[in-house]
Amino acid sequence: MQLRRQPLSAPRPGDTRPAAQRLAVPLLLLLALQGAAASGGPEDSGWLQDAEPSSRLLSQAARAALHFFNFRAASPSALQVLANVLDGRSWVNQKKEYKFDLVFTTEFYSAEEGEKRLGKCSAQVFFRNEKPRPAVNVTCTQLVKKERRQEEDYQLYKLMKQLKSPLNAVSIPDSHGYIAPSLRPIWDLAFLGSSYVMWQKSTPFLHYYMSQISSVKQWKTNDDAIDFDYTVLLHEFSTQEIIPCRIHLVWYPSKPLKVKYHCQERQTPEEASGTEEGSAVALTELSNF
Repeated sequence: MQLRRQPLSAPRPGDTRPAAQRLAVPLLLLLALQGAAASGGPEDSGWLQDAEPSSRLLSQAARAALHFFNFRAASPSALQVLANVLDGRSWVNQKKEYKFDLVFTTEFYSAEEGEKRLGKCSAQVFFRNEKPRPAVNVTCTQLVKKERRQEEDYQLYKLMKQLKSPLNAVSIPDSHGYIAPSLRPIWDLAFLGSSYVMWQKSTPFLHYYMSQISSVKQWKTNDDAIDFDYTVLLHEFSTQEIIPCRIHLVWYPSKPLKVKYHCQERQTPEEASGTEEGSAVALTELSNF
């Protein structure tokens, strides 16, 4: 937009301000307009939009958003997995930071026949300097009804609390890929806890999936929460490595999930402790759940 040079107006009667003060307001307005134009969008602030983002990158960001969603929802009865990415845009800057805007569908993780396609989500995902633990803002609709989710979570909780002795199991699933129905709640709880670890460790180029529970031990507690120690095997898809992770999980229905973990890998202990600095400087609350 071309700005026309306007002749300086003569001071009005009684206006005794110096000329410099009379020019200050329009000059500040001009600087503000120029600043707004400089920050008008991602491309204007050093971000370059990828005209054709790869389906792999978009799916990677969507999975990271769902790991975060599952962890914050803290419901083993309503775990979601990615179905399809319907729409997605991505940007990258010179610092190799990535931003994604996504729309995708999900499936119920423990779906019965005929329940496969379940929800639809939109998400913004931000990876800072190719680091793990992306910042996520995710909204999902058409999910499991709240009443059903709460009822199923409570039934699982009551089942675990009624065990005559604390659970101690190994190798879920077994060598044939079979999970006994009685152990399915344990698997779902482990997947819930692993969602936190997988979100923490996801980068634009690394994603994970829980492939097996090596061992699980339930601890007796003096409060109402369920307390487990797991050792799970995470499959890192980009490198095809299998990474053992010890996870301590404390869960109570409708309460925030508590997770601590340590993974055995080639990273330094600080980077593998679950306390490293990542992309998510401040978490954004998920909504519509």
